Amino acid sequence: MQVGVTEVILAVNYQPQVMLAALESMEKKVTWHFRHVSRILRISCSHETEPLGTAGPLALARELLDDGDPFFVFNSDVICEYRLQDFLDFHKAHGAEGTIMVTRVDEPSKYGVVISNADGQIQRFVEKPREYVGNKINAGIYIFNREVLDRIQLRPTSIEKEIFPQMAAEGNLYSMVLPGYWMDIGQPKDFLSGMCLHLDYLERSNADSLSTGSKFIGNVMVDPTAVIGEGCLIGPNVVVGPGCVIEDGTTCSSPISVIACRHC
Repeated sequence: MQVGVTEVILAVNYQPQVMLAALESMEKKVTWHFRHVSRILRISCSHETEPLGTAGPLALARELLDDGDPFFVFNSDVICEYRLQDFLDFHKAHGAEGTIMVTRVDEPSKYGVVISNADGQIQRFVEKPREYVGNKINAGIYIFNREVLDRIQLRPTSIEKEIFPQMAAEGNLYSMVLPGYWMDIGQPKDFLSGMCLHLDYLERSNADSLSTGSKFIGNVMVDPTAVIGEGCLIGPNVVVGPGCVIEDGTTCSSPISVIACRHC
């Protein structure tokens, strides 16, 4: 990856065998790609036998993380513009133990609000405020120095409620405002909305990754292994995944994600 990431560690719990089978296939594809750009990306799993919250998995994976370099942490149900190089540069420039990516929202009363000074140093957190105190919330993307691992025990632990307030009280936690779009896609309906946001982003930043031609309307992304029949009309805001076969004369419209199926 452009920021020098060579290993991805996934915290898995529920039905790990299903996840591991999918990851084995994914790792082969990803490794092939990165070998062709002179890098190898390794994917490994840290298996929780019991739920460990949002911080405990870091303690469980300590041997994999404790090499002295800063490391990223991501919530898996977030979609956004991942400005990781900017994030890493910000973190190193401020010299704190950790940095949180924050995003501005229209209705902060639904979230926990992050209060920071003009330089980004976090002062406190306010959970679902009744009165307006700010509009920046935790975006679920972090970067830490290895020292944060010393704060976390191998037990169910909330990083938001137990670790972050402690770090902020010591002046050891900063925030960087995320540019561009952000969305929590933990629910199916939100996943489809997030997909539309990502397609809009690709239209602005990488239009060549979108499909063009008489079969497509608006923003459509089709995997190279998918087959689109004759007389189809696809879009707007449609993603067609690997191995899909769209039969002749099919219409797929917004918003839909067609994944690994035969659609007729």
